[in-house]
Amino acid sequence: MKIFRFLEKKEKTFVLMSIVFVVLQVWLDLKLPSYMSEITTSIQTPGSTVNDVLVPGAYMLLCALGSLVSALIVGYFAAVVAAGFSKTLRSKLFDRVNDFSEEEINNFSTASLITRTTNDITQIQVLIAFGLQLAVKAPILAVWAMLKIAGKSWQWTTATGIAVVFMMLLIALIMILVVPRFKRIQKYTDDVNRVMRENLTGLRVVRAFNAEEYQESKFEKVNQMLTGTQLFAQRTMGIIFPSMGMVLNLLTLSIYWIGAYIINDVGPMDRIGLFSDMIVFTSYAMQVVMAFMMLGMIFIQVPRTFVSVNRINEVLNTEPKILDGDLDPELTKVDASIEFDNVSFGYPGAEEYILENISFKAKKGETIAFIGSTGSGKTTLVNLVPRFYDVTKGEILINGFNIKEYKLTDLYKKIGYVSQNAVIFTGNIFKNVAYGDNIENMNEEEVKASVNKALEIAIATEFVDSEEAGYNAPVSQAGANFSGGQKQRISIARAINRKPEILIFDDSFSALDYKTDRELRRELKEKISDTILLIVGQRIGTIKDADKIIVLDKGKIVGMGKHQELLDGCEIYKEIAKSQLSNKELEGK
Repeated sequence: MKIFRFLEKKEKTFVLMSIVFVVLQVWLDLKLPSYMSEITTSIQTPGSTVNDVLVPGAYMLLCALGSLVSALIVGYFAAVVAAGFSKTLRSKLFDRVNDFSEEEINNFSTASLITRTTNDITQIQVLIAFGLQLAVKAPILAVWAMLKIAGKSWQWTTATGIAVVFMMLLIALIMILVVPRFKRIQKYTDDVNRVMRENLTGLRVVRAFNAEEYQESKFEKVNQMLTGTQLFAQRTMGIIFPSMGMVLNLLTLSIYWIGAYIINDVGPMDRIGLFSDMIVFTSYAMQVVMAFMMLGMIFIQVPRTFVSVNRINEVLNTEPKILDGDLDPELTKVDASIEFDNVSFGYPGAEEYILENISFKAKKGETIAFIGSTGSGKTTLVNLVPRFYDVTKGEILINGFNIKEYKLTDLYKKIGYVSQNAVIFTGNIFKNVAYGDNIENMNEEEVKASVNKALEIAIATEFVDSEEAGYNAPVSQAGANFSGGQKQRISIARAINRKPEILIFDDSFSALDYKTDRELRRELKEKISDTILLIVGQRIGTIKDADKIIVLDKGKIVGMGKHQELLDGCEIYKEIAKSQLSNKELEGK
C-alpha cells in the first residue's frame, strides 16, 4: 500500500469515481436475475400476457445497457489512473537514481535499475488497469450475490460454499508455487538486459575477436533460465481458468440436480415458485463463481506485481549517502582554492584503504598533476572532489570550506569534470557543449559566444567548422559518428563552458595526439589562467609543466614537486620518465 502514496489528487478522485460506478454496475448486474424470475413465473402462470414478459424484459435490457456504460466509464478511469501513476513512478525512480552516489548505483547495477524503471512499472500499470475493473468488482459482486442467495436453500448454499472453498484453496496453492518464481523472473530479466547491454556496447570487440558464438551461448544461458521459469509460472497459472470453468459447470449441474429432488418433493402449486427460485439461485451462484474467476485473473498478475512493487520500493526507500550541506553559497565567493587534508578512502566493506593520508593544496590558477602506475588511486582521488564518493577519513576543502558543507548543486557549479571515457549525449554538438545549468541566466547570443570560445580553447573549432551544419551537426548515441579524440574535445569544451573554479581532467588527454595535447594545454594556460586544473595523466609530456606533480603509488604520495625536482628525488617518477623520454629530454635539452 505504501506505493499508492504517490497517487495524485486527480487519480485518487478517479479511483473513488471508479468504485462508485463499479457498485452501480454490480447493482445493475444483480437486478437481472430478479427480472428473469418474473419472466419465468409469467411464462408458467396461466393467463399471463405478452406484456407481462416484455416489461421485465425491457428492464433487463436497460440494466444490461447501464452495466455496459458503467463498465466503459470504469475502464476509462482505470486507464487514466494506471498511465498517470506509471508516469509518476518513472519520474520518482529517475529522480531518486539521479541522487544516488556510485555506491548505490553499483549495489543495484545499471541493468537492474533499467528493468525496474521499465518492466517492473509496466507490471504495476497492468495490475491497476485490470484491478480497478476486476479487483474492486469481484469482492463486491461475490458478497452481494451471496447475500442475495442466503436463506434460499441450505442445500444450494452448501454446494455454492464448497465451490467457493475449492477455488480459494486452488488460488492459495498456485500463489505459494508461483510467487518465488516471479521473483526469479525479474532477476533473470535483469540478467538478460545486462548481457544484451554488454553485447551492444562491446559489439566491435565481439566481432574483432570472433566471439559471437561465445556471446550467443552466454545470452542463451540467461535467456533459457528466464524462459524456463516463465513457462513453469505460466503453466501453473494456466490451471486457474480450466479449473474454475469445471467448478462453474459442476456447480450448475449440482444446483439443478438438487433442485430436481426438491421440486419433486413438493406439490404442483409450489413447483412454479421453486423453479423460479432455482433459476434465480443459479444466476446468483454463477455471479459468485464469476467473481472468483475475476479474482483468478487478478491473481495471475498479482504475484509478479508484488515482486515488482518490492523492487521499486527498494530503490525509492534507499536513501542516498551523499547528502546536501547547508552552506550559504555567498560565503564561498572568495579566491578559489582546494585542499586535501590527510584524506584516506576505502570502498564500503573493503579491508584496506585505496588512498591513504593524502595532503596537498592548490590555489587559484595553479595546475596540479597526478601520475602513477595503474591502480595507484589517481582516478579515485579526483573523483572525491565532486563527491562521487565521500572520504573515509580527513577532509577536502574548497575555498576554505569542507565539501560536505556545500549543497551539491553549489559544489557542482564550481567544478568542471572531464572523464577518461568521453561521455557524449544524443543531440548536436552545440547542445553537448552548452550542457548544464550555467547558461540559465544568459541570452541566446551570450550562450553562442560562450560555446564558440569553449570549442576554441578545446581545439575543437577545426573539426566542428568542417561539419556542414557546424556546431549544429547531429551527434548519434554515445557519439558514435565522431572519433575518440573529437568526442574528448567536445567533452572538454563542455567542462570549460561551465566557467568552473576547478577543472578536473581524469586522464582526458590520452585520446589526443601530442600536437593537440600541447596546443590544448597552451590554450588552457592562456585563456583560463584563473582556474585550478587537476590533471590525471599517463604521459610525462602532458604533466611536466604543472605547478605541482603528485606521484602516487599504492594509494600513497611518494613524491611531490616540479618535473625536474621529481627527476632528481623520486625514483618512481624517474622510472616513468625514462620509459617515455629520451636521454636528451631527461637532461632538459
